[in-house]
Amino acid sequence: METQAQQNTGTVAIQPRRRVATVAQVAAAYPVFSQAAIRDLVFKAADRQNSRGDRIPGNGLAEAGAILRIGRKVLFDLDAFEAWLDSRASSH
Repeated sequence: METQAQQNTGTVAIQPRRRVATVAQVAAAYPVFSQAAIRDLVFKAADRQNSRGDRIPGNGLAEAGAILRIGRKVLFDLDAFEAWLDSRASSH
């Protein structure tokens, strides 16, 4: 029995944790974005339709995997959010 326990503890691989944050924490970490601006990014993350049925493209944040929803709670994967920011950066 001890050998099984030793074998099990020897084979457990610890995966790195995701860096996640709430809307308020993202706004505090990135002062250029207010909480309202972060919520607007979440609202416009996925494609949507206007009143005439025309498609309005999203900003790509959902496709980047930066938004995690757990019930009503909205969390950001900070690594994916930073990668999305870098992809949106102007090359001027």
